[in-house]
Amino acid sequence: MNKSTPKDRFLRSLERCSGNENFIPSFYDRFLDCSDEIREKFSHTDFEKQNEMLLRSLNLAAGATAGEPESLREVRERAETHDRHHLNIEPRLYEFWLTSVLETAREFDAEWDDTIEDAWNTILGHLIERMVKHY
Repeated sequence: MNKSTPKDRFLRSLERCSGNENFIPSFYDRFLDCSDEIREKFSHTDFEKQNEMLLRSLNLAAGATAGEPESLREVRERAETHDRHHLNIEPRLYEFWLTSVLETAREFDAEWDDTIEDAWNTILGHLIERMVKHY
């Protein structure tokens, strides 16, 4: 029986995914195809920088879920930049983001199974909850 935590499973899966240089660009291709509104929000984005920020955010999500103070602080900062007074990322848009992340991770992680998917949902669900709470 696998006694690793959701954080452990998530981070190992993320490492497998991010080991492929196409992982994050594939995510953004999928995510931007979700709607014109999402595409518009990213119309002036420096994707080289954004790709690094996404990977950092995914790692922060795992740390925040585990209650790590530094990760919690940075997630709070990200939540503020995404709130209605700044980037105005409406809560309903996170479902598109989550679906796109999960579909992309499923594609890039050769070891993907239900326990890994549950770990991703746990970690990212916690992150989305925090983002929405601060909206």
